[in-house]
Amino acid sequence: MSEIVPKQNIPGVDFCGVDKNYYIVRSDLGCYMSSTNFNEGKDLEVFSLHNSCRGGDHYLAHEDGHFYVIKGDHYRCVSNMNTDKEAIVYSLHPKCRGGEHYLSAFGKFFIIFQRRGIYRQVKNLNTDEDAIEHTLHPSCKDGLYYWGTKGYFYFVKPCDEWGVQYCRCTDFHQNVGTDTYSFHADVVNFLPGGLAITQGPSFGKWEVLKTISNESMSPIVWNKTITRKVGYEEHKMKTIVKNWEIRLSAIFGTGTLIGSLAKVQFSLSGKYGGKQVSTEEEEWSEATEVEESINVTLEPCEKICIWQYILGLGQEPALFCRSMTFTSDSNPPRDIPLPPSKQ
Repeated sequence: MSEIVPKQNIPGVDFCGVDKNYYIVRSDLGCYMSSTNFNEGKDLEVFSLHNSCRGGDHYLAHEDGHFYVIKGDHYRCVSNMNTDKEAIVYSLHPKCRGGEHYLSAFGKFFIIFQRRGIYRQVKNLNTDEDAIEHTLHPSCKDGLYYWGTKGYFYFVKPCDEWGVQYCRCTDFHQNVGTDTYSFHADVVNFLPGGLAITQGPSFGKWEVLKTISNESMSPIVWNKTITRKVGYEEHKMKTIVKNWEIRLSAIFGTGTLIGSLAKVQFSLSGKYGGKQVSTEEEEWSEATEVEESINVTLEPCEKICIWQYILGLGQEPALFCRSMTFTSDSNPPRDIPLPPSKQ
């Protein structure tokens, strides 16, 4: 089974929460999702992330009504990640730096040093006020992402036979008051690697467009037009976001969001259901039929197959690539006509 990409492997992706709202930040896509219940997929809304709030190493929300965007040794405090309202920048106290995860809960800030198996609790990230350190309970130390609210801690569990789940507890040290919930499929779709879980892992293949044969004893010239698709199946893939209330900018619309989700999925390694290829140079608009003029000379008894490369999810094609190639038999080419991704 494919897995969700953990935080340390995909910069700019994080969870945070406050009161009854939970957030998933996809800085890599330039947006974030809010929900009142990840398990039931309730009140799913997607907003654009303000330029000044992008590229954060960590994101957290505090009960003071502000979001904290940590970047390097500083953090930006804003009341709205969509508008960057009331932005103020502070420096992180030296003892609050270098954590793998940051969250806010119970009116405090928590820095998780996952590799060391400890977490630091402070009242203020700038002053390190009221600092206390605890060891992480063994059941709480392998989270892929962590976040908190006024009354709970949360973390995303590594994928297992039960799918993508998250845990809730009231104490990371003693693992008290623990409950486990599954993510709704509509939420999984927004997670890095999630499309492979809900739709099926990525595949790439060469598909025959046309087979041309010369069964005569003389050379022939084949000069005709063939039709093929180029672009991605935006209409079909809209089912992925059909239960989201999308409140993005005019420039970054629904089609762009769907394409961006698919681009990231294809760029991931096989462990996360990807093909580890870059599709940045492909045509990411609604697939349309285009005509191609083919002019080839076939020798006596020669056969030529014309192929197009396609990427898909599960069993369904998603992206009809620009690349075409020719072979002299019906065996598909072995090469992948896309550059490797950086994932």
